[in-house]
Amino acid sequence: MNYFVKIRESIMIAHSLPNPFFGPAQNMHGATFTVDVTFISDELNEFNVVIDMGEAHRITKEVLSELNYQNLDELPQFKNQLSTTEHLATYIQKEIKREAASIFNGTLNITLGESHNAWAGVIE
Repeated sequence: MNYFVKIRESIMIAHSLPNPFFGPAQNMHGATFTVDVTFISDELNEFNVVIDMGEAHRITKEVLSELNYQNLDELPQFKNQLSTTEHLATYIQKEIKREAASIFNGTLNITLGESHNAWAGVIE
């Protein structure tokens, strides 16, 4: 059996994808992402939860705060990289996993929604 806790936050960023492959998105533009974080475990902890929802929100907000209202092109962790939605999701996943390591030991999936009909992410 698998259990999960899914939370939702959002961030606003600016970035460019400087390669002709990306068409008009190669120019500087903004994006507002809906960030869905799913904590998955095959067992419940001693408190009969996957993770405390309040802690899941706190950790997620903390990780996202360094990205919110930032130009990703100017952040060292994205220097000389294409900050695609998939790449951003992978970065967020690694950071949340690191921050939650002492209280969560399961699988972590991240989905970023660019609009109501376009989503990308990382499934661990």
